Amino acid sequence: MKPVFIAGPCVIESAECLETVAAELVRIGQELNVDIIFKSSFDKANRTSIASYRGPGLERGLQMLADIKSKYGLRLLTDIHEAWQAAPAAEVADVLQIPAFLCRQTDLLVAAAKTGKTVNIKKAQFLSGPDMQYPVQKVRESGCSDVWLTERGNTFGYNNLVVDFRNIPDMLKLVPTVIMDCTHSVQRPGAAGGKTGGNREFVPSMALAAKAFGATGYFFEVHPDPDHALSDGPNMLYLKDLEGVMKSLLK
Repeated sequence: MKPVFIAGPCVIESAECLETVAAELVRIGQELNVDIIFKSSFDKANRTSIASYRGPGLERGLQMLADIKSKYGLRLLTDIHEAWQAAPAAEVADVLQIPAFLCRQTDLLVAAAKTGKTVNIKKAQFLSGPDMQYPVQKVRESGCSDVWLTERGNTFGYNNLVVDFRNIPDMLKLVPTVIMDCTHSVQRPGAAGGKTGGNREFVPSMALAAKAFGATGYFFEVHPDPDHALSDGPNMLYLKDLEGVMKSLLK
């Protein structure tokens, strides 16, 4: 079975950026004969600084994502930060994502589960793989039958993340779909003067290491010009490099 691929810009910046990425994802998907789920956030509620760009907000952002879905036929994933956002987001998105910092928020998990959509729970930076049995239990007991988990590294402070790839097989004992977040795992949280830094040069290696440990999917934040992106630029992959990384994972 082919892996799940998720890709897109960290946050909605403009309709032009969304269209550029979506068109390329469609091309890559056709070239490699794979399904790519389009990801972007309507609101980044967990930015380092209060001055950081957050996105267009729920109403405008969901409309922009709906336009992409209608025009390009891509399935959509977006994240939610508060329980009340689950229902409106589910009207557009095929997969609702729970941010890592919020994966123990019971009301948020229950609201996402009750939409009937796939729920992707990102493993918190402060939890182990086996600890994710409890968020999974909350979602399943609230009516969601399709639960994914995503590995994105653990934090030990000092502006760094470390990935323990043993978390992948541990989480595969809980759910059949475990995604490797290949771009957030190379973040340097808060290491860029009020912003998150990162080392995008390690993204391809993170993906291949995750494959070796049995990951069933891969998450890449991509951008046409990540050095000038409004969020997560240092760890985002150049859009032009995505196809090559995906090819290496499909060999």
